Amino acid sequence: MDSRHSEDGLSIRRRRECMGCLRRFTTYEMVESLPVIVVKRNGSRQSFDRAKVLNSMIRAFDKRKVDVADLDRITTEIEQTIQNTLEREISTDRIGEMVMQRLKPLDEVAYIRFASIYHRFQDAGSFRKFLEETE
Repeated sequence: MDSRHSEDGLSIRRRRECMGCLRRFTTYEMVESLPVIVVKRNGSRQSFDRAKVLNSMIRAFDKRKVDVADLDRITTEIEQTIQNTLEREISTDRIGEMVMQRLKPLDEVAYIRFASIYHRFQDAGSFRKFLEETE
C-alpha cells in the first residue's frame, strides 16, 4: 500500500494489506549488515561494537556540552562508512581516524582529548608536534 523511509533513513516502513482478511499491518525493513571484525593494536580481533565508539566520544566530552544525538549521528556515520567499504576487517587506527575527523569540527577540546588518548602521547613535545601538524 505505502512505503516510506524511516526518519533515520536506515530502514523502510511498509504498510501492507492482507488479501485474505483485508487487515492492514506495518513492517520495517533494514539492510542486513555484514559482521565486521576490529583488529586491535596488539593483533587481537573482536566484533565491531558501536557502543565502544560512542562511549569513547562521550568520555572525550566529559564536562563539556554536547548533544548526545550528535555523537549518536557520528557513530552511525562511522558504522555506515565501515559497512559501505565491504571489508570484513578494520583496524582500530582507522576507526580512531574516522572519529577524530568528525570530532574536530564539533568541539576542539574533545578532539584534543580523544587524540591524546588515541595517539598515546608520551610527553608534551610529541603532543605539541601533533597539534602543530593538525592546524
